[in-house]
Amino acid sequence: MRLAVRGAWMIGWALAALLAAAPAAAQRVEGDRASGQGLYEAEVQVRTQGETERSAAYARALAQVFAKLSGDRDITSRPGVGQELRRASEYVDGFDYRQDESVGPSGAPSFRTMLVVRFVPDAVDALAAALGLPVWPQPRPKPVVWLAIDDGKGPRLVGVQQSNAARPLLQRAIERGYRLGLPSGSAAEQAAAGAIWRGDSAAIARLSARYNPPMQLIGKLYRGGEGWQADWIFVDDGRVLSRWSESDADARRAMATGADGAADALIKRYAKATAPADPVAQRIVFTGLRNAGDYLRLSAALQRMSVVRGIRPLQASGDRIELELDLLTGMSGFRRMVDDGLLLEVEGGDEFATPVYMLR
Repeated sequence: MRLAVRGAWMIGWALAALLAAAPAAAQRVEGDRASGQGLYEAEVQVRTQGETERSAAYARALAQVFAKLSGDRDITSRPGVGQELRRASEYVDGFDYRQDESVGPSGAPSFRTMLVVRFVPDAVDALAAALGLPVWPQPRPKPVVWLAIDDGKGPRLVGVQQSNAARPLLQRAIERGYRLGLPSGSAAEQAAAGAIWRGDSAAIARLSARYNPPMQLIGKLYRGGEGWQADWIFVDDGRVLSRWSESDADARRAMATGADGAADALIKRYAKATAPADPVAQRIVFTGLRNAGDYLRLSAALQRMSVVRGIRPLQASGDRIELELDLLTGMSGFRRMVDDGLLLEVEGGDEFATPVYMLR
């Protein structure tokens, strides 16, 4: 059963659990059942199990996978991505449904249907490369999150035994393509709540030395105004990479902002673009065009390719036509996405020669 109660109730429960918790052996938790999700798998909520609803959900699922692969939460705004999302069903490897039950503030249960979609890894990787998306390399780090919560009775550390209380944070990290761990919650670590509240990142880094990697997400969550305030610090090997604060009426959403900020800091430092960002103007000769129907087939194929951002005819003679294409990621991206069943490259191995494709 997922935690689905209001923020204030959840925080009160978490603090009660903290006070009752006994010290645990040094260990880390990396989330709940959802931690089994791979980079090429996504979960989206659907209203029914009908084919129409499922087809529409594929696009949202592929957007999640692109976001996890790149770490970019705004990945759908990048050129070419929206066009590929409309073809998401072509890259699906399989799917399943799951019913999730949650309990609302009134205690009444509610249910929602989740579609679990698995995509073909090689196909997604090829798309990312063709579109020039940034890629966050693997293996990815698993920072330790040092979170203290104060609902008015003083700050308390969230350790591994209170992982349910930190579930919104842990789950959001998984959705961003990485995982967070929790400290064991020993007496010495519980005493560090004061250092967290002071923002003493050096003290927390020393306390966290026994965990790997040497990365810490340090946060405090407390009541602020009419809702909740979260203040965060992300530290990588003793260096503060980022500080930020967020507020929200819902404690769960305020808590989840820690995972977003840490992901943004990690991506800025470690993600690599796979191709140039600027479109390349490339001349390409196409042969085998015997009539107007062949030209329409070629034109339709090129317009379906998300790496093709513009088409300009240059000259035509016999069954040949030379076009200048604006290619999002150059010939490398074009070659990855071209339909080999329709177009066969017959010349172009030399980087200085104009590529020639024959229409089949």
